[in-house]
Amino acid sequence: MQTTTTRALAAAAALTIGLTLAGCSTTNGSRSDTSSSQSSSSAASHNDQDVLFTQQMLPHHQQAIEMSDVLLAKGSGVKADVVTLAKQIEIEQDPEIKTMTGWLTAWNEPTQMPSTSGMDHSSTSGMMSDSAMQDLQNASPRDAGKLYLEQMIQHHTSAIDMAKTEVTKGKNADTVALAKSIVKSQTEQIAQMQDMLASK
Repeated sequence: MQTTTTRALAAAAALTIGLTLAGCSTTNGSRSDTSSSQSSSSAASHNDQDVLFTQQMLPHHQQAIEMSDVLLAKGSGVKADVVTLAKQIEIEQDPEIKTMTGWLTAWNEPTQMPSTSGMDHSSTSGMMSDSAMQDLQNASPRDAGKLYLEQMIQHHTSAIDMAKTEVTKGKNADTVALAKSIVKSQTEQIAQMQDMLASK
């Protein structure tokens, strides 16, 4: 009797352990599948256009801030409305630089396009050339305001062209949303700058 009871208990224990292990295996398998699915979803959430747009727009924004810094460093000789615009551009574009850097990091993509490394700024779409940047640096406070507006109109125009391409061909929802925002805000600023130039 004891032998039969012992065998029955042993069989029950083995069945319990087997079911428990099976349950763990199923749970772990589900988690693995979910993790794999999430990873695939993340990889599929952007395309080459999103990467290209972000890699081009990042230095473009950085240069706009550099241009604004050069202008603001000239002090009180620059007209107040141009100073206000330069500060606005910095306030708008600095957070976007951080956002775009974060996207490229999450996508495991370099923040700088390999083809532009060590090359003149103008080699990247819409960037001011080194000589144009030097002209702004050398301009007197009085002349710098006008030159800044002229250069920034050109700079914004190229950014809008890049952003429109992203809206049409991009896949990542956040990146496309940023592109639409750039088209809207910089189109408005171009109109503002053209009015400012006409009044000078």
